[in-house]
Amino acid sequence: MLTGIKTMNDFDFYGKTALVRIDINTPIDLKTGELLDDRRFKSHEKTLKELVGKNAKIVLLAHQGRPGDADFTTMEKHAKRLGEIINHDIEYVDSIFSSYVVEKIKNMKNSDIILLENVRFYSEEVLNRPPDAQAKTFLVQKLSDIVDVYVDDAFATAHRSQPSMVGFPLIVKSVAGRLMEKELKSIDKIMKNPKKPIAFVLGGTKADDSLKASRLALENGTDYILTGGVVGNIFLAAKGYRIGEPSIEFIRGKRMVDQIDVAKDLLNEYGDRIILPLDLALDNHGERMEIPISELPKNLRISDIGKETVDRFKEIIKKCGTIFAKGALGIFEEKNFSHGTVEVVKAIADSDAFSVIGGGHLVASARELDIEDKITHISSGGGASISLLAGYKLPAVEALRQG
Repeated sequence: MLTGIKTMNDFDFYGKTALVRIDINTPIDLKTGELLDDRRFKSHEKTLKELVGKNAKIVLLAHQGRPGDADFTTMEKHAKRLGEIINHDIEYVDSIFSSYVVEKIKNMKNSDIILLENVRFYSEEVLNRPPDAQAKTFLVQKLSDIVDVYVDDAFATAHRSQPSMVGFPLIVKSVAGRLMEKELKSIDKIMKNPKKPIAFVLGGTKADDSLKASRLALENGTDYILTGGVVGNIFLAAKGYRIGEPSIEFIRGKRMVDQIDVAKDLLNEYGDRIILPLDLALDNHGERMEIPISELPKNLRISDIGKETVDRFKEIIKKCGTIFAKGALGIFEEKNFSHGTVEVVKAIADSDAFSVIGGGHLVASARELDIEDKITHISSGGGASISLLAGYKLPAVEALRQG
C-alpha cells in the first residue's frame, strides 16, 4: 500500500521548513471549551519528535470541527496540549496564510514549531475537489512557496479530497509521516487475505461516509453490515419506519436526509446482508426505555440499540473471521446509552477474528474496558480506515503517490 509513496526516510530535513498536516480533531466540552481526548495528539508524537530531532522548522496544519458545528473553534488550546504531549513549545498562530504567517515562517529557527489556525476557517478547505483544482487554491499556492517539504501525517482525514490533504503533493516534495506510514502498513497486512465471513459494524454520526463504504464493501463480497447510531436510524427510515421527530430532526441538522434514498438503494440491492436494529433504546427524560422497532414512532430520541439487537450482533460477530468497526452504536457519552457500543466492542475483542476498530468512541470504549490488546488494529481514523478496508482509494494517499 506504500508503493510509490516516499516516507520520512527519503528526505533530509535538516534546516528545512516542513509543512505537516496532522489530525488533532477532538471532542470538546461545549460548556468549558476544554479538550476531552488527546489520543490523536499522542498519535503524532513520533513524527513530530523525529522532525524536532532532525532540526526541521515545523509548520503544523490541522482542523477542529466543521463549519456550523458547535465544536468548530480555534486551535489555541490544541497547540498548548500538543506541546505538553511532545514536551516542546508550540506557538499558536491565529492565521493561515496571511503576510504575518509568511514572515513568521521565514523567521523560524531549526526545531521551532508553530500551529496555524484551524484550516477549515478557510472556506475552500471544506470543498471536496480533484487534486489539480486544490493545488490552485490560495492556501496551497501561498504556503507552498515558503516550505521545502509537505509531510502528510493526517491518516484520519485521508478520505477527504481537500486542499490541505491533496493540493500540496502536486507542487511540493511530499512524504508520508510516521503515523500515516504505520496505518497504511497495518491495514495492508489485514487486507491481503481477509478471512471470511467479513462483517462491517457501522455506527456514529457520519452516515455519508459509512453508506459510501457500505456499497463498495458489499460489492466486494462483505457478508454483513451491522448498523446502529445515525447509520442505523437512516436505514430504518429507508425501510419505511417512522423513527420519530427528534431522530429525524437530528438527521436534518446533519444535512443527511438525502442519505435515506442512498440507504433505500442499498437495501433494494443487498437487503439480506444489511442487518438493521431489532429494538431500540429511547431517551425517556434521561431514563433508558427499550422498545421493539414495531412500536415506532415515539416522540423520543433514539439513543442506542436495544438488547435484542446486541444479542443478534454478538451471534454474527462470533462466527466472523474479519471484523471492521467504526462509530458508536448509541450516545456513548451518556452512561444509560453506552450499552450497545460497549457490548459490541467486547464481543469483537472476545472473537477470534482479525479486527480493526476506528473512531473516537469505539477506541475510548476499548481503552476503558482495557481490551485494546485484543483488537488486531486500532486505527486513528474511523472514516479513512473503513473506506480503505471497503476498497476505496484514499484521495490523500493517491496524492502522495503523485508527489
